Amino acid sequence: MGADLMDYAHMALEALRRVPKMALERVAEDGLPGNHHLYISFLTHADGVDLPAFLRQRYPDEMTIVLQHQYWGLEVTEDRFAVTLAFNGRQERMVVPFAAVTAFSDPSVPFGLQFREPTEETAAETPEGAAEPPPSKAPEASETAAPDNRPGDRKTGEVVALDQFRKK
Repeated sequence: MGADLMDYAHMALEALRRVPKMALERVAEDGLPGNHHLYISFLTHADGVDLPAFLRQRYPDEMTIVLQHQYWGLEVTEDRFAVTLAFNGRQERMVVPFAAVTAFSDPSVPFGLQFREPTEETAAETPEGAAEPPPSKAPEASETAAPDNRPGDRKTGEVVALDQFRKK
């Protein structure tokens, strides 16, 4: 088999990275429909990630947020999203470039994607997409995450680690 001079693995990865962006654009515009809720994992040390220091310290490598009932001010641009979530009773703003996202899922459907940059060894493989999403019931978490833009709909969200759901 010949070398992939077209870099199809990278093209496919970039196409898959548009899915979280498009989903978040819809949520920013209309809110979350029905029982939909989004788990978004990202590298906390990646270029452009802006987090409060205590979160970066607690999650030095990767963090997962859940957009479900409580999140404020969701903004989506071409290359990143920003959202305010509640942690220990305080609202905190975070900015996450889409290039830092490692996993995206909506357990209500179920639907999930995992992202990894292609390497020479993986360039011949199909990029990971349609990964196993986490079960629809989130594991217990010690902190809360996100509020909704609809008044009166105040429930507690959760921050969870998806490591237990990743393929080994």
